[in-house]
Amino acid sequence: MDAPSQSRPHRPGDEPAAVPPADVPTLLVKIFGKDRPGITAGLFDTLAAYAVDVVDIEQVVTRGRIVLCALVSAPPRGAEGDLRATVHSWAESMRLQAEIISGLGDNRPRGTGRSHVTVLGQPLTAESTAAIAALITGAGGNIDRIFRLAKYPVTAVEFAVSGAEPAVLRSALAPEAAARGVDVAVVPAGLQRRAQRLVVMDVDSTLIQDEVIELFAAHAGCEAEVAEVTAAAMRGDLDFEQSLHARVALLAGLDVSVVDKVRAEVRLTPGARTLIRTLKRLGYQVGVVSGGFTQVTDDLQERLGLDFAAANTLEVVDGRLTGRVTGPIVDRAGKARLLREFAAQAGVPLSQTVAVGDGANDLDMLNAAGLGVAFNAKPMVRQAADTAVNVPFLDTVLYLLGVTREEIEAADALDGVTTAP
Repeated sequence: MDAPSQSRPHRPGDEPAAVPPADVPTLLVKIFGKDRPGITAGLFDTLAAYAVDVVDIEQVVTRGRIVLCALVSAPPRGAEGDLRATVHSWAESMRLQAEIISGLGDNRPRGTGRSHVTVLGQPLTAESTAAIAALITGAGGNIDRIFRLAKYPVTAVEFAVSGAEPAVLRSALAPEAAARGVDVAVVPAGLQRRAQRLVVMDVDSTLIQDEVIELFAAHAGCEAEVAEVTAAAMRGDLDFEQSLHARVALLAGLDVSVVDKVRAEVRLTPGARTLIRTLKRLGYQVGVVSGGFTQVTDDLQERLGLDFAAANTLEVVDGRLTGRVTGPIVDRAGKARLLREFAAQAGVPLSQTVAVGDGANDLDMLNAAGLGVAFNAKPMVRQAADTAVNVPFLDTVLYLLGVTREEIEAADALDGVTTAP
């Protein structure tokens, strides 16, 4: 812990940034029009003649139109009129419009309780955007900035919100998002969002499109029987461990060569490779936990460069499946336990973990993680998770972390990678 500020020795660079007091005159200079190179430099070259200080800058370009705002200190006494005339003359020469507003001090401080609210839509309609914005206001929040993260395969925008606690925003937005058919994620703002993280995913119907037990059952000719056991588990007649043993027993006698066939049949979820590739570039560690089988997850770990993988193991004796599993069962509680173990091994606090899953079997893991993401999940899972993604693209998880589509594609281009699922 740092010593109190009054006893800490002075170090160069400790001085606070110069912020104009609330009663010091400032000017807000707004420039808008058709974007072209040199506008920003030209405006500040023009202002430089009046010895003003820059307090704040914000610039947005949308479909070739620029809005540039500069908050600057007022010029020396008697020079403001000349500054205004010069800025307007420069703007006209650039075929731009200018507006200059007098005021006092800096921007008002942002409210406490700051969040990133990410909204995903396919499409994102004006009606749903209006509803989300109104609910943010109703929860006491103020939208400070809006930024587009992606335009395809979904439209993703991020609202920087202050004045409302993340939990309050999440409660207010979740029902409306579900009703409107959009996905909304609320993540607390702060340095932690940029810290190294661990991302742990479920496998069946999350990382991959398939249910591995069903692929094995197809080769054993017992699909109907496996489906019947699965249905009993969903009704609550069997717990996960009972249903796992019952379904695996139906595979007894299968030749071990079927493992290679199942591996070849596994289909990655669209965006899975992009998600993992980008996370690894960012220095994240990535793992999977599965109620399925190591015979498949070990292969996925090798193919995708995963840091961690855990699942149940099918027992093989004399080249055939015995219909039993070996070792500890990876069930609902086991997934949460493995998340904690992976985090400890990775040296990442649990608050910096992200868990992604689709079923009730994933709920403990989703609740234990710093951010739990329900991916195309059942209603009860969507309601319990921190956020839900209901589009069939796994790489949309990156948008919840503030990564833009342009950044993903730029990194792929540098590495000579064709962006694809």
